[in-house]
Amino acid sequence: MQNNTYRLLNEEFGISEKVLELIDKSEKQVSGLFEELDDIMAYNQYKVLDAFQKNSIRDMHFSWNTGYGYDDPGREATERVYADIFHTEAALVRPIIVNGTHALTLTLMGILRPGDELIYCTGAPYDTLEEVIGIRGQGKGSLKEYGVSYKQVELTSDGRIDLAALRDAISEKTRMVTLQRATGYGWRKAISIEEIEEWAGFVKSIDPDIICMVDNCYGEFLHTKEPTDVGADVIAGSLIKNPGGGLALTGGYIAGRQDLIEKISYRMTSPGIGGECGLTFGQTRTMLQGLFIAPKTVNGAVKGAILCAKAFQLLGFDVCPDATDTRSDIIQAVKLGTPEGVIAFCKGIQAAAPVDSQVSPEPWDMPGYDDPVIMAAGAFVQGSSIELSADAPIRPPYVVYFQGGLTYEHSKFGVIKALQELYDRGLLDIQ
Repeated sequence: MQNNTYRLLNEEFGISEKVLELIDKSEKQVSGLFEELDDIMAYNQYKVLDAFQKNSIRDMHFSWNTGYGYDDPGREATERVYADIFHTEAALVRPIIVNGTHALTLTLMGILRPGDELIYCTGAPYDTLEEVIGIRGQGKGSLKEYGVSYKQVELTSDGRIDLAALRDAISEKTRMVTLQRATGYGWRKAISIEEIEEWAGFVKSIDPDIICMVDNCYGEFLHTKEPTDVGADVIAGSLIKNPGGGLALTGGYIAGRQDLIEKISYRMTSPGIGGECGLTFGQTRTMLQGLFIAPKTVNGAVKGAILCAKAFQLLGFDVCPDATDTRSDIIQAVKLGTPEGVIAFCKGIQAAAPVDSQVSPEPWDMPGYDDPVIMAAGAFVQGSSIELSADAPIRPPYVVYFQGGLTYEHSKFGVIKALQELYDRGLLDIQ
């Protein structure tokens, strides 16, 4: 760390010398890992640029129309760009998709029919999907209520997809097998592209008609390939995570086979209308600009996650993934062991934010979650997980989930402030 930066952080932000020395030591130990990440970033940057140029993106695509949204050139161009980036036949990219859960719900409900069976092969889905499926809550409007049955295949003890158990679970009713790439609120590494390829090939070898769906949230641009490059039929995610680059104000995307995207579009709007309507409300400029810088933004976030892992490892905490592990999402889990530790970590992240840094986050009962959840996110876009954030359910073993940062430097500062908050509260000892 440069002397000027060191002095600024110490004098202006009150960061202790012990914390700064720990960060400096951690950064030096992981800096060699950053070269490969930079190569992935460059590859994806040029891939995105190629998609923009192939589709002749022009200033006219930033304008928008009114009413029903027929023949919206910006919307149509944006969806072509996404389809090219993910190497799919079609895509839906809309500001009217309110979040990642909504994108996933549209995908599930657009494809599955009464009597079909859905299998999650990465254990329990993310908390907010449990009510969508109907395994928690009152079931109002859930897949279960519409006659879709559900099975869940747990991961192996080392966090891999249990292909043998999946084979036993697949039946004549199985219509879709879904994989959640990111960790969610679990203690496991994200599913790698290599494992996704093996999984998709395995499912298709049993029945080529089974649809392989991937929840791609937090995983975009972590690799030179995406799930749809290695056998997934359809993927879905949020624009205020990786692909929005921190500029998209809202929205979600779904990309995949043409026939599947058409069915999903009928759920998104109505049968017969599908993707032909729907205003973009002037969002195509930020959606496209955010997508353009997304590879660089994701690169900084991943570097920050690795730094976080190394710093807490040096302090003796369990982390997942390990600092040296290959990454397949931007999330870093740290097992702090106490609710006080989780809360302090999140308060540090909030204090590192450019927006609402004076706010003190507290756990609360959020809709869609079974436990109180604390969320730290002082962001330009509310709830944006590609911006610096941390969150956690308040439940044993008290794991906090750190992600994001529009730049590496800001992600790094989040780690610094989290450490400082824990240190000030006497919750960790830095030698």
